[in-house]
Amino acid sequence: MSTLSIRDLHVSVETDQGTKQILRGVDLTIREGETHAVMGPNGSGKSTLAYTIAGHPKYHVESGGIELDGEDVLAMSVDERARAGLFLAMQYPVEIPGVTVSNFLRTAKTAIAGEAPAIRTWVKEVRESMGALRMDQGFAERNVNEGFSGGEKKRHEILQLELLKPRFAVLDETDSGLDVDALKIVSEGVNRAKGNTGLGVLLITHYTRILRYIHPDFVHVFVAGRVAEEGGPELAERLEEEGYDRFVDEVPAS
Repeated sequence: MSTLSIRDLHVSVETDQGTKQILRGVDLTIREGETHAVMGPNGSGKSTLAYTIAGHPKYHVESGGIELDGEDVLAMSVDERARAGLFLAMQYPVEIPGVTVSNFLRTAKTAIAGEAPAIRTWVKEVRESMGALRMDQGFAERNVNEGFSGGEKKRHEILQLELLKPRFAVLDETDSGLDVDALKIVSEGVNRAKGNTGLGVLLITHYTRILRYIHPDFVHVFVAGRVAEEGGPELAERLEEEGYDRFVDEVPAS
């Protein structure tokens, strides 16, 4: 069984005011087939965790580690992490002018698999995934994220997830900016990918509404760069009712 392990992770970032520590000792283990929801107030370190796992150069790991099946993730380049089976759905997907969605997807699949997929099989798979996500087939010939609505960007992220078949997916506020219909469609795509591949999911969110469709096995509350509390789905329900005030009050100033 594949495992993504995060151990005593401390991460900082350089700002105009100097070095700012964001993560202050995070421990988290995600196993194949599990869904972990990470919740918490703004500035608590949720997105920092996501981008550190993916290898964003802005974030400096001061101590601690991340391992994928015993392999040191921090020693891997960004593309090596992707080939090893890590996937990040970004909160704000970037535009890539001049590169069509179809070319982008096939290039990414080739890079990860080590060889280009057979055209006929690949085209069929892309069309089926787009259909399931209720995406117009003409979408494939548009430039990546250029002029896309928020919902289109998020569907494109989940299209990548379904086609690239990673072992672990980090979904950074995938629910932000989605209306109810788009939220259901995107959630169905995540559940479908998980059901087809045994995907492990780290779902970062502020709100419980997406958890009505993607049911977490574990919920982790992030406050001030630490895991303040952990539990099952019932913890998310408590957060819906109580908010984060009591966690913030309990965390000592640092």
